[in-house]
Amino acid sequence: MIKPRNRVVQLPRYGGPGELEVVDAPLPMAGRGEVRVRVLASGLEYTDTLIRRHLYPQTASRRPPFVMGYDLVGEIDQLGAGVSGFQLGDRVADMTVLGSNADYRTLQASDLTPVPAGVDAAEAATLVLSWMTAYQLLHRAAQVRRAQRVLVHGAAGAVGQALLVLGGMAGLELWGGADGRHAALIRELGATPVNYQHDDFVRVVPDGFDVVFDGIGEDGYRRSFAALKPGGLLCAYGYSAGVQGQQRMLTMLMWIARLYLWRWLPGGRRAFFYSINAMRLRHPAWFIEDLKRLLGLLASGAIHPRVAERIPLDEVAEAHRRLEAGGLEGKLVLCPDLPSRGDQLPVRRRAGACSRPDLRPVPGAARGTAADRAGLCPS
Repeated sequence: MIKPRNRVVQLPRYGGPGELEVVDAPLPMAGRGEVRVRVLASGLEYTDTLIRRHLYPQTASRRPPFVMGYDLVGEIDQLGAGVSGFQLGDRVADMTVLGSNADYRTLQASDLTPVPAGVDAAEAATLVLSWMTAYQLLHRAAQVRRAQRVLVHGAAGAVGQALLVLGGMAGLELWGGADGRHAALIRELGATPVNYQHDDFVRVVPDGFDVVFDGIGEDGYRRSFAALKPGGLLCAYGYSAGVQGQQRMLTMLMWIARLYLWRWLPGGRRAFFYSINAMRLRHPAWFIEDLKRLLGLLASGAIHPRVAERIPLDEVAEAHRRLEAGGLEGKLVLCPDLPSRGDQLPVRRRAGACSRPDLRPVPGAARGTAADRAGLCPS
């Protein structure tokens, strides 16, 4: 019997998108307390480009080669010894940081979140990092309250869109900062657009915002802090402006450290940096609880994450180039079962494979600003 093929997206050395390789790897076997999953969908994140360029603190100590892939939705095809509560064929989700851009991989059963039957795998994959970041920023970090005035930077990005949708469900009064071409999308998501080219977001609300969510870090977060009302809260969670400006990692880490010193300034304003990995480490039960809640909203039709395109493994390098260019109004999702668009022969898809109904040009795919990419580098 021929074993299934296991293709993986490997990074042999830090660098540009061209460094990524799709190679054959040994088929992993589930150990004690583990399951093996056939990967159905794996989110492609702006964070992946930081990992690839050696600009991501959580993976800075890793030395290539290693397999890329921050999160996944997969189907269990092997159970390790001692695993209970799951069975073959169950769909599950997990955040892995590395290793999920693959046909198959093993996971700790205790880390898994069940995925409801009938949910689209690619849409579910968008929830694991981007929507989880938004949900936890709102409800775990900021603990928002109805009718608060909230500014979301990079509102057209994956996390920004999720913040607007979930913030609207929480009864917030929302403003969304982005490039002017995204104004219609931001209005559609229930927020007042703030055009970075023409509007001064510090003066949009004369009394200041209750909460500002900033994944950009323009001017080292100073202007976001200035936009707060007395007693307001700045939740920083990314630094795409620093990456675009080719700042050193040490410089961006200093920006983050400075946030905690600002609480001593007059006015009672507060600031801190949210890390999804740190939150999960401190409160592992919260991660599964919050992801279950989001998957339930997806299953019920209450939320509709935007999948810009479903990408086959062979096109991952081009997907990274598009992530770095910015301008996407949805998430790129890697679907290992999809054939390359260059393939001429029809390919029979395995059960549960990502369909690809959206092979069309993505609106606004021209080179974007740091604001377009904001919210895609939570740590």
